[in-house]
Amino acid sequence: MAITIGVLAVQGAVREHLLALKVLGVKAVSVKKAEDLEGLDGLIIPGGESTAIGRLIREQGLEDRLHSFHKEGKAIFGTCAGLILCSTDKSHKTDDLRLGFIDMEVERNGFGRQVASFETSLNFEGIDQEVEAVFIRAPYIQSVGPDVKVLATFDGKIVAAEQDNVLVTAHHPELTEDYAVLNYFLDKIGK
Repeated sequence: MAITIGVLAVQGAVREHLLALKVLGVKAVSVKKAEDLEGLDGLIIPGGESTAIGRLIREQGLEDRLHSFHKEGKAIFGTCAGLILCSTDKSHKTDDLRLGFIDMEVERNGFGRQVASFETSLNFEGIDQEVEAVFIRAPYIQSVGPDVKVLATFDGKIVAAEQDNVLVTAHHPELTEDYAVLNYFLDKIGK
């Protein structure tokens, strides 16, 4: 089955996701405006700076189209800042965009600042071997709703979860040569 994955290309680790998908033999396109979502089988919202990405989503008029893409049941994968954007989190009382795709509250920069970035291996539900995980100024998930499945934890904190067609990770799977998590996301499209 030939599939096409979009990578939201307003800010963040866009190039790295496009390259990783290319290695996996998947057609990948940059999404910069609402019409770029037409005909896609899935979308990755990459890591970067969640406030900046949210502001640019609004400025580019993408918010409504992202909501309809989600309601269509298309697969969505939020990594790092993308995790924050996919959340329902309103705990910090800001005007920052939250798309509300997955019922969870998050702690931005939960593992510390840039200098506290680290790499580790994770047990990931649904993947037979440990996965390489790169955490850069990473958030973690404080709590999840009843319909959210926790997929991975680190140091007692939730770092990967899914709800229906939405997958989120606090780490950056595009920054390693371990493509197990990206393949897990691609498998969601086939279901």
